[in-house]
Amino acid sequence: MHDCENGKKALEYLNQHQVDVLLTDIKMPVMDGINLSKEINLQKKPIQIVFLSGYKDFYYAKEALRYGVVDYIVKPGKYEEIHEVFSNLKKNLDTNVSTAPPETVTYTENIIYTIKEFTKKNYANISLDDLAELCKMSPNYISTFFKEKTGTNFSAYLTEIRMRKAAEMLGDFHYKTYEISNLVGYTNPKNFTRMFKKYYGVTPREYRNKKAETVTNE
Repeated sequence: MHDCENGKKALEYLNQHQVDVLLTDIKMPVMDGINLSKEINLQKKPIQIVFLSGYKDFYYAKEALRYGVVDYIVKPGKYEEIHEVFSNLKKNLDTNVSTAPPETVTYTENIIYTIKEFTKKNYANISLDDLAELCKMSPNYISTFFKEKTGTNFSAYLTEIRMRKAAEMLGDFHYKTYEISNLVGYTNPKNFTRMFKKYYGVTPREYRNKKAETVTNE
């Protein structure tokens, strides 16, 4: 692992050493993270880039995608989130044995990875229009592209993320069921209950009661 104080020094280091993964701040002196990523992209260096920044803005997300950045962590970045991002990167690097042209594989994987990670962070308030803006595709094409590349409808993927998060929150008895409904993106608690039962086979209340019984028995 090596640290550089600005983007220019980072690029100089990358030109002299083989690097698999780069974590870079967007705002840096001399050369910022956007321009650093642009140079890496122009030189076709096979480097997985992760942005770290305090700026929550679609502009940076779009620029990141344009230059092949695989993820975007908003400061300060929880340890669990950072650990998950780099664990996934390691898995991808260890298992990427595809024989397709590198540019094609990287482009597709980057888009799908970006969509999934963006969804995980914005599951409560996200639409195909948001993803269309992020990936510079039409909403209809985003839906088709995601289904084609993952074998799963985006709506099903979003529901999975929401239901898992809801189940996690139900284990915290400080949350009311209607609060959890709103937090995972359902303004109508009845719709949330219906979807939760369809996904888990029990209502949120029944799920919570089973959780409570488990804790009591332990």
